[in-house]
Amino acid sequence: MLTLCVDTSYKYLCVCLIRDDEVVCSKEYECFKHQSEDLFVVMDELSKDHPEIREIDSVCFTIGPGSYTGLRIAMTLAKVIASIRNLVVYSVSTLRLYADDQKNTMVLMNARGNRAYIGIYDQDTILLNDCVKELKDIDPSGYNVVGDGSLLGLEDKMPSIAEAFLHTKNYWKREEDVDHLVPMYMKESENYLS
Repeated sequence: MLTLCVDTSYKYLCVCLIRDDEVVCSKEYECFKHQSEDLFVVMDELSKDHPEIREIDSVCFTIGPGSYTGLRIAMTLAKVIASIRNLVVYSVSTLRLYADDQKNTMVLMNARGNRAYIGIYDQDTILLNDCVKELKDIDPSGYNVVGDGSLLGLEDKMPSIAEAFLHTKNYWKREEDVDHLVPMYMKESENYLS
């Protein structure tokens, strides 16, 4: 199976092709708020260097949390490609993806207003479901912190997003009703934990 994977949910743009258990090619870099401008340029570059992109069987994208516009970009691409080519569509939580199937990992993304999107994972076990918390209520002690560690006075660090797509294949969710997909925004009050 050949899968096109796309993450435009936060600071990064990642487009990669995964065939079974191998990343065939990838392009990923930081381009905060420029994903919509760069995505199709990157897709065009990959298609020239890797013509097999035209033979994809499925597409996987990050469903959120993240930037409103960023989430919409990858989701729209997935919907359009899937409807034109009748492909299987998968989604994965942005925080689950960034945890990269590592042990005892806390993933933080800036949610502004002294808050962070947070998820805590221990490989296949969810220790804290994706949610929004105030920074003052987050204790990173004992965790491998990934993402915006600087929110808590730590180092910012990210995995290779392309490799993380590969490592988290078991957590991809097959989306049956592609036409009615909506991003996981996590701004609603029921997702806000104080």
